[in-house]
Amino acid sequence: MSEIFATTGTIAAIATAVVPQQGSVGIVRVSGSQAIAIAQTLFHAPGRQVWSSHRILYGYIRHPQTQQLVDEALLLIMQAPRSYTREDVVEFHCHGGIIAVQQVLQLCLENGARLAQPGEFTLRAFLNGRLDLTQAESIADLVGARSPQAAQIALIGLQGKLAHPIRQLRANCLDILAEIEARIDFEEDLPPLDYEAIISEIENITTEITRLIATKDKGELLRTGLKVAIVGRPNVGKSSLLNAWSQSDRAIVTDLPGTTRDVVESQLVVGGIPVQVLDTAGIRETLDQVEKIGVERSRRAASAADLVLLTIDASAGWTAGDQEIYTQVQHRPVILVINKIDLVQEDERNTLQSQIPNLKSKICTAAAKSQGIDALETAILEIVKTEKIQAADMDLAINQRQAAALIKAKISLEQVQATITEQLPLDFWTIDLRDAIHTFGEITGEEATESVLDRIFSRFCIGK
Repeated sequence: MSEIFATTGTIAAIATAVVPQQGSVGIVRVSGSQAIAIAQTLFHAPGRQVWSSHRILYGYIRHPQTQQLVDEALLLIMQAPRSYTREDVVEFHCHGGIIAVQQVLQLCLENGARLAQPGEFTLRAFLNGRLDLTQAESIADLVGARSPQAAQIALIGLQGKLAHPIRQLRANCLDILAEIEARIDFEEDLPPLDYEAIISEIENITTEITRLIATKDKGELLRTGLKVAIVGRPNVGKSSLLNAWSQSDRAIVTDLPGTTRDVVESQLVVGGIPVQVLDTAGIRETLDQVEKIGVERSRRAASAADLVLLTIDASAGWTAGDQEIYTQVQHRPVILVINKIDLVQEDERNTLQSQIPNLKSKICTAAAKSQGIDALETAILEIVKTEKIQAADMDLAINQRQAAALIKAKISLEQVQATITEQLPLDFWTIDLRDAIHTFGEITGEEATESVLDRIFSRFCIGK
């Protein structure tokens, strides 16, 4: 068995981020049969405070041998089964930073606990029946959410609303299997099997599977976000665009071409979608070795981006350099950003419009004056809709693992339909039907294998 399945004993871990000089509170979490005993060994609660479940005690953490004071803290007690793991759990709420929480964790390890594996607290919650596997994955999504909408989708999964339709599909398949097996064992005592009803029910199940699979891309967009690369010739205003969009001075802006030598990154949220914006070095032929490296990185960033903002200088018109860059990125979704529009007259704008390619998405900006940002965000959201990965109005969204399992279940059910059409014996029907039932169980965790659990929980942070 992998280490993540060594779920015996009492575990401990720091449950909050450890950052120097930041964070007012740091939490050390302990779960298992020795959790309360460890707390009683380390924690001194002055006065007549009552040690009982779901109470918070005030006091001091001391070294049990030397009685040296380690920290002033609060102690939260949660006795089984009314805890996150359904085991006895205690939490030491210490002062934040680095030293205090690490000292308290070390004392816990010296007095009967072992360091938790990544995701082991949530794994214990799953193994003890508090969570199903979709809820456990939703916890990881909630921790890593990069927008309010992503957090909302994770909360929907945490409430069990994703597991419900999966369980219903599995139950429907079990009903079909029971009907078939009853005919195999007691054919003479039961009426003939309604073939049309079986086929219709399987079609209904596959239709629902298709609907669920269609939510994967939407969910991935919310979880991982959209990677957007700002590309163009030197000095067209790419860095000014990034600064205006992010409302910060993320990139250095000068009148000298080639100022940006590397990819500068900023994290934004547009219409509820996390957006990773990459300001790239100006693309041109150059003998400067450092700038040449930056140009190559710009090309790689554009190739890997979900969306390219091809930025041009309105006052310079559509140049051969712009055309060359457009040729390199036209295989990606592209928005043409006509920047420095405040420097040209109306007739010059019309001339420029006749020169540039017939791109579906064009917007005008004056980045130095923070103008045109709303139009840019509107254009980005329109591209997202065009790509049919709109993230709004979602009631649930599956992840890649769940989508792969649903595709596998759908293939199994289609094979059942083929078996029926070919008029093969009933025994053959049950083979692929059982595979579909097993696959549904893998999604919710009712039939999850060790390798599946290992893959899921190893991606968690240690204290979760």
